[in-house]
Amino acid sequence: MSEGDRIVIVGAGAAGLRAAERLRELGFDGEVLIIGEEARRPYHRPMVSKQLVMGTVRPLDTYLKPYVELDAHWRLGTRATRLDTGGRVVYLPGGEELWYDGLIIATGVVPRHLPGAPRHDPRVRVLRTVEDAIMLRRTLVESTKPAVVIGSGLIGCEFAASMRYLGRDVTLVGHAKAPLYRFGPHIAEAVTKVHRSHRANLAMNSEVRHWISTKDTFGLHLTNNQLVVASCVVLAIGSTPAVDWMHGSGLVLDDGVLCESTLFAAQAEDVVVAGDVARWPNLRFDDVPRRVEHWLNAVESGRAAAENLLAGRTAAVPFTPLPRAWSAIYDVRLQMAGMPSLGEDTVELADNVTGFLKGGRLVGVCTWDRPRSMLHWRAELERSLPVPARTTTATVPGPAVDRLLDDEVEQLAMPSLEESR
Repeated sequence: MSEGDRIVIVGAGAAGLRAAERLRELGFDGEVLIIGEEARRPYHRPMVSKQLVMGTVRPLDTYLKPYVELDAHWRLGTRATRLDTGGRVVYLPGGEELWYDGLIIATGVVPRHLPGAPRHDPRVRVLRTVEDAIMLRRTLVESTKPAVVIGSGLIGCEFAASMRYLGRDVTLVGHAKAPLYRFGPHIAEAVTKVHRSHRANLAMNSEVRHWISTKDTFGLHLTNNQLVVASCVVLAIGSTPAVDWMHGSGLVLDDGVLCESTLFAAQAEDVVVAGDVARWPNLRFDDVPRRVEHWLNAVESGRAAAENLLAGRTAAVPFTPLPRAWSAIYDVRLQMAGMPSLGEDTVELADNVTGFLKGGRLVGVCTWDRPRSMLHWRAELERSLPVPARTTTATVPGPAVDRLLDDEVEQLAMPSLEESR
């Protein structure tokens, strides 16, 4: 990229924002144009299912501040409709064409829909955006009857905890044996115990068989023959990559945008991908392309994608982070490092510390209320999963890094639900 060039960033979330910052840090003085489907500037999405729903923060409090002067043109409330990689054009509503010299795709994911759910009813909601949280809170205020969340993953558990801190009865419905069972039976048992200690209702090993809608409530007939009554229902059953606008572009869109290890999109020139929508091989683990849906991955991949776009395809280096994430459920922190999803077996490394093994090698760690243990085991993962030669972990020093101290610090500084009350 050179003076006078235009870089378009499609996606105004954390990945898009940090990519724009990195462009300016590295001295790019051309035009930067950021397109965002939401009308809001980038915000801290993990706060949506916790502090925003609880009403302990305002939407303005969630906004992310840039750490360098971006000098960017923002097109918010605007959805990209089509991509022509051959002509290097992003299409907007009304047929508007935006040419680019370089493109950063960071459109993230959208919530998965539950077949048969009455999504037309305002009492049935997903929980992804600030607007979702605002509308859900409005629905909660209109009735004191219980809430239901379908999905026993992180968002489902966080929402259930938020409801209990508001004094609302809540039922968590999930098809797994226990909440967060994918992190191993010991962690799942601890999560189950803390939910029950806060009197959250659990309906596990079950799904919705029938929806019964009345004027004031929903009745959910579950496959375990239980009938759950609720004033509102939150769908938290996962997400899918936001790739619809790229159909016909020539990009490979099977479970996200297929990328090389450098985050350059396969079969396209001058296009890099960052965040939840990118599917790339992390050579620290193997050469299989995968997506990683974590906040810190969005931050780090946004910076790495910007670096490689400016360097050019031939000089680009593979992006090989050690993924890590955390969640606050009630007053307890759940922390993860590595890729537990790759584990073929689990081992208890210590009390409330689960290791995930693949071929006898440690590939992931999950801890429950053990922050000091996580520091130790994260270092152990760094040693057992060395960075291949000529790669980047997206922690290249820059003005923003000096103040950010990595967005991981920003996350760890966030209060737990107990502290937010």
